[in-house]
Amino acid sequence: MNNRFPANSAGIVTPRTIHFEEPLELACGRVLPHFELVVETYGELNRAASNAVLICHALSGHHHAAGFHTPEDKKPGWWDDYIGPGKPIDTNRFYVVALNNIGGCHGSTGPRSINPATGKPWGRDFPPLRARDWVHSQSRLAAKLGINQWAAVVGGSLGGMNAMRWALEYPDRVRHCVAIASAMKLSAQNIAFNEIARRAIKSDPDFHDGDYLSHGTLPRNGLALARMIGHVTYLSDELMGTRFGRELRSGTFERGLDTPIEFQVESYLRHQGDSFSEVFDANTYLLMTKLLDYFDLAREYNDDPVAAFSHACCKFLVVSFTSDWRFSPQRSREIVDALIAANKDVVYANIESDMGHDAFLLPNARYEGVFRAYMENVAQEAEQLVRSS
Repeated sequence: MNNRFPANSAGIVTPRTIHFEEPLELACGRVLPHFELVVETYGELNRAASNAVLICHALSGHHHAAGFHTPEDKKPGWWDDYIGPGKPIDTNRFYVVALNNIGGCHGSTGPRSINPATGKPWGRDFPPLRARDWVHSQSRLAAKLGINQWAAVVGGSLGGMNAMRWALEYPDRVRHCVAIASAMKLSAQNIAFNEIARRAIKSDPDFHDGDYLSHGTLPRNGLALARMIGHVTYLSDELMGTRFGRELRSGTFERGLDTPIEFQVESYLRHQGDSFSEVFDANTYLLMTKLLDYFDLAREYNDDPVAAFSHACCKFLVVSFTSDWRFSPQRSREIVDALIAANKDVVYANIESDMGHDAFLLPNARYEGVFRAYMENVAQEAEQLVRSS
């Protein structure tokens, strides 16, 4: 490991692309004739293949969850605080699999990929997706990696929805499900925020009804605005007040001077939006937010979450954060209540935090303690399976 990285870092990691030739039938009825997933792995699979942990990413996430791609990288993977040697998801004990899901824009098959029927990028014609499509593609990934059963499937936000869907689609292939800052379905308010963000993208003159690649354009302004809208909802009022307050970055209120007044929070949001628009794909953003909107864990169980969870065989950890108003603690308690009514083994923690929805990504001593204690039990189970094999 490079000396510039801390001892508990996953160090230099290299993504790889895994190709799947067998067609994947999607929930919408359409078929991907073949597909690719970009994957990173950390740690080693034990001889019983009992220590594999799947990391499910959220809306704008991807395969780079921990470590660094080069010694020059300034920032590690998006969940580096919780994945690595000695961390809650301990890569000395777990074989951790992180991927970019289908529909993504970081190398896995998605709107920027070539449509084999046309020889051109899929663009707006990429099929609509459901969380179960992710799960089915991930099940094939598990088979390729020699994993029959996950020690745990873990995710925050949309990733938590992905994890819960795993528990219902393949109940015998998951021993633990960890759903953090998540929900069984979106609230009307959440759907409304997503629609506003989509409208921002579609209103950009460079969007060209989703066919911007063939026009040689990118809807950067619309995508930046969509990101700004989303980012505001991921933060709490307390965090924004503490971080920015009403501090001015530039400008003046003095009479006779026309220097534009710019608050720190305005500058911050513009930076977030502009940076995001350079690395993310607009059609992927539309696709992912619609996947979020459509997710409803109990829909095919007569809207009965207890009936839905009765199909699960695994144990659950559910975590929420007090200041998260996008996926509020009430949504997590609904999950927990349904699990209890379904007579499932569940641990629940509501973590005090002023960081809003983004709290699941950030350092927090109590959150880390709960997460670490739960994953310790998961690790011990995996090691017992090795001893008994």
